[in-house]
Amino acid sequence: MSTKDLVPSPVGPVDVEQAEAALVERYPRLVRIAYLVLPPSLGRNRRVLTAHALVQRSLPRRRVPGPAVPEPRLAEDAVDPGYAFVRGEVLRQALVAGLPLRRLALPRRAQLPPLLPHVWGLRLFPRVGGADELALDQRLSRLSGPGRAAYVLRGLERQGDAEVLRVLAAAGVEDPESALSEADAVDGADGSVGADSPDGRGAADGTAGLRGGPATPTASAGGSGGPRPADGSGESPTGRPGSDPGARADDGYGRTDRVGEQGGPRRGTGDGGRRGAGPGPGGPGAGAADGRAGSGPAHRDGRADRVGEQGRPGRGGQRDGAGGAGEPTGRGGADGDGDGTAGPGGSDARRGPGRGVGGCGGAPGPLPGGGAPGSFDPGRRRSGAALLESDEFDPCALQARPTDLIRRRQHARAALVALVALLVCGALLGLPGDGWGRNGAAAPSYARNPAAEAALDPGALKRVAPAVWTGSTRQDFSVWPARGGLVGDGALLRRALAVWARPGASVHSSSTPGTPVGPPMGPPQLLFAGVVDGARVVLLHDGLRAVRYAEPVEGAAGAALDFARTDGADTVGSAALVLSRAAGNVRYLTAPWVAETAVRDLLAPGKAPRPLARDAAGMTDPMPSPALARSCTRWNALQVRDGSGQRLLADLGEPAPARLLWGPPAAPVDATGQEAREAWARTACQLTAVRAHGVRSVNAWRFARQALPEGAGRGTWLCTRAETWRGTGSRTLAQFLVPSPGVPAALAARSEGSPACGVRDPRVLAGVLWQAPGGGWYVLAAGSPDFASLETSGGVKGRSDGPVLAVRAAAGARADLNGVLRDGRRVGALR
Repeated sequence: MSTKDLVPSPVGPVDVEQAEAALVERYPRLVRIAYLVLPPSLGRNRRVLTAHALVQRSLPRRRVPGPAVPEPRLAEDAVDPGYAFVRGEVLRQALVAGLPLRRLALPRRAQLPPLLPHVWGLRLFPRVGGADELALDQRLSRLSGPGRAAYVLRGLERQGDAEVLRVLAAAGVEDPESALSEADAVDGADGSVGADSPDGRGAADGTAGLRGGPATPTASAGGSGGPRPADGSGESPTGRPGSDPGARADDGYGRTDRVGEQGGPRRGTGDGGRRGAGPGPGGPGAGAADGRAGSGPAHRDGRADRVGEQGRPGRGGQRDGAGGAGEPTGRGGADGDGDGTAGPGGSDARRGPGRGVGGCGGAPGPLPGGGAPGSFDPGRRRSGAALLESDEFDPCALQARPTDLIRRRQHARAALVALVALLVCGALLGLPGDGWGRNGAAAPSYARNPAAEAALDPGALKRVAPAVWTGSTRQDFSVWPARGGLVGDGALLRRALAVWARPGASVHSSSTPGTPVGPPMGPPQLLFAGVVDGARVVLLHDGLRAVRYAEPVEGAAGAALDFARTDGADTVGSAALVLSRAAGNVRYLTAPWVAETAVRDLLAPGKAPRPLARDAAGMTDPMPSPALARSCTRWNALQVRDGSGQRLLADLGEPAPARLLWGPPAAPVDATGQEAREAWARTACQLTAVRAHGVRSVNAWRFARQALPEGAGRGTWLCTRAETWRGTGSRTLAQFLVPSPGVPAALAARSEGSPACGVRDPRVLAGVLWQAPGGGWYVLAAGSPDFASLETSGGVKGRSDGPVLAVRAAAGARADLNGVLRDGRRVGALR
């Protein structure tokens, strides 16, 4: 066999309309081919539906181009290019459907159950055949997909081996030769297609093995014209099953009848091709004049129609107008003269059921095995090619049975219960106030109780009227009115409350030290809701904390939530809250009792404050903020004036600004005087040490003055203490100021959590190593007025009476410092 035989046949270009016409015209045969090639392991119902789906999906989407220069058409090429294309697509998909599913590979479309056609509540399968059909189905189930395709092409489509190889190669089969060998094995399992009848005589239907070359025109179909084995097995003299020259009916020129050729089954004629004009005396089984039994419908030129086809009613050919009656069991040979006298079954008494041409005379004779004319012998075996045409393998003639009714009822109940549960869950999740769907970046709800539900209800928010604060006995956050342009936006308020209670993973949350971040214990108070610097901002207060919620104007991604503890806030502590920080600037929302706002630079004590405008809601214009500044070139503070005076508020990176004070711990005042501003001008940069620490107020106190050695002037000692909203974690700084006013304060000591320099313990002791203008080094120390004496030890030894000390020392010297109070107690330095 040449390599050209393995190249797909050049069918030429195929239009979509041409392929559709071929599919519709030959739909039953295409579905039968797909059904036979599909693996029987799918089950008959799945095979039927899949076969129909594969055929219906075989139409091309557009015109299929052919070769530029068509090759010479071979004798066995299909006549109709549309049918050849559709059949190839059906075979390709059926072979893919038979491939096993792989765990790591995506299944292909043909391997999945078909979506259409689809049948609910019924199982469809072809009609049940006999034992021969069952045996053939079992033999085909043992073949591979390509092997079944080869068997079907050769037995059902009447294709030669070369054409079978080409079609399989075009369908994607890697080894067509092996597939053809598998089909040969099935032929061998059949014995020979002309199997023995029950009485031991050879088959007379003229069928042999499926594989073989074309028969000569004079070959006998019934076995009388050629040699037969003595045992009647139907094998050829060579011993190879199915190699009998009479195995395949042909037209005398080596061409076989196949699907797709022009013309249909032919009827036998008398000599010269003349048909009988009416019924004749011929009867069932009447043979040809030359005594040869016909194996199929006789043609005018001696060709037989289909090999191994079960006999069907036909009409015998007559000569000179002598008609023959239709015969249900067969007709005589195709090449006999009409005037021959036919005995029972023709000249060869071993004729089997077939289709022949009736003679002019003779009565119907008995069939082999004693059967009556027109009857079917159930003990007779039929060939595999004939069985392929059986109703057992016809997915268009179907029977219907119900599915498992009990299981279907159980599944229906389970589906109904699941649907009801889904509807109930959907209804529960969509109820108002449950925190799902409308709460932006909030996480799922973790608790449901009346108090929690009331706290998250925007309709239950406390809203204070604008004039309430004027008649209230207290001035703090509890009398702030609800302000802003979005105080009526229920959706925004719901999101703010939900995020407060359950901040999701996308929420940027911050809180001052010691501030609880849980949900409110009850409905909080609404202070502000509006748009600020491109964000929607909501300020809430629950008596313990001030909470700031912010989200972008577009969407709810990137929401921010800030907590600040504000319990115990007085009139000054509740004078302002931070609304927004953007581009290095800060905006405040001031209390309704604040009359004026201004910006004062603490590093420029002699400079007048700059007025800061506000809108009707009390929101200030943006002002530069030192909270995130990397350098200390200026330190802007908010100066407010209420009914009792002016206050200074510093932004330390928290929602609530810190109050700046000046004076002894027992009686500090606001740092608005000249002395206080000059002192804060030299110590303001030290405020970075208490940034984002939950600071409520910062007090600076000058606790000592000291004459410096070598006549360098007088130094000043300051104690700066930052008090927190939580009451603990206060920080204390001891600083030394040289006489030069432009030099910042030097940090002498710092402590956290110490009561020193506070209301409870208004005493402090600190020291530094200082270099005089003349170059000498001294240990300088000072204490509050309660100290009676000071003493150094260690690397530098010295003692002095009173609250100050100056001892000469070497550069880099280290000493221990302690003092004695007037009551005799010994106190160490601040650390």
